Amino acid sequence: MNWITNYVRPRINSIFSRRETPENLWQKCDECGTMLFHRELSGNLNVCTNCGHHMAITPRERFTALFDGGIFTEVKVPEPLADPLQFRDQKRYPDRMKSAQKETGEKEAMLVAVGEIGRTPVVACAQDFSFMGGSMGMYVGNAIIAAAQEAVKLKRPLILFSAAGGARMQEGILSLMQMPRTTVAVQMLKEAGLPYIVVLTHPTTGGVTASYAMLGDVHIAEPNALICFAGPRVIEQTIREKLPEGFQRAEYLLDHGMLDRVTPRTKLRDELITIVRLLLGMPQAVKGDLAPPEAKADTPAEVAAPK
Repeated sequence: MNWITNYVRPRINSIFSRRETPENLWQKCDECGTMLFHRELSGNLNVCTNCGHHMAITPRERFTALFDGGIFTEVKVPEPLADPLQFRDQKRYPDRMKSAQKETGEKEAMLVAVGEIGRTPVVACAQDFSFMGGSMGMYVGNAIIAAAQEAVKLKRPLILFSAAGGARMQEGILSLMQMPRTTVAVQMLKEAGLPYIVVLTHPTTGGVTASYAMLGDVHIAEPNALICFAGPRVIEQTIREKLPEGFQRAEYLLDHGMLDRVTPRTKLRDELITIVRLLLGMPQAVKGDLAPPEAKADTPAEVAAPK
């Protein structure tokens, strides 16, 4: 009886018991409903392999895919006042910040880094929509100024990836003041003759669209990204009319001259390399690590005489 209890029964249970599958192995596409294996999805930069829907991606994941070898150095951003207005909604502002930091693993809503793309040195900054909606507060303003100053100091172009629901309401008027501050930072780049390229991702709205996100030398957007100041629902309720199909989406804005390109995320790195080198007057990038072929003088080929 002990042999059956101690060996046979546990063995049978181990064979027929249901194996639990970790929840994070599969992710469902919001657009087409396809279940995507996490490695396949991350390898495709969080773009659905079935319908091409662009899911959210963190700035750190984006930079790992953008920079050569995934190597980049973070730029230090000056710390603003923690809670200047002593703001409280459903939570105290410091408590909401701690919650966002715990959920995302990031300090704030923008990451600034320096590195190389296609052997071309650049400065890049990206907003994290998962951090309080990527809202523009004093830290984001400081981050863009720090990125612009670093670009001017190193004489490098600045690439900015925008993703925000607008200004941060917990900072009130101080968040709105970041609009002119970041506009001045962009002007620093223009006076230094350095390219400023903006990649608008889903969603880019509010005061972000009304300032630094629309001041670039080149504007690129990811497919189907919502780009606007006031959202379509607010506009429909205001004018009481039905808006056109695809209104305020990237493709609609491209057709109406507000964007230069709409580029899938998987092709964005190569396009940025081409644009940056073109604006800097550099030769076209060479694929891989091979050096560009040296120019040879035109000399007649030697032909062996027939025997």
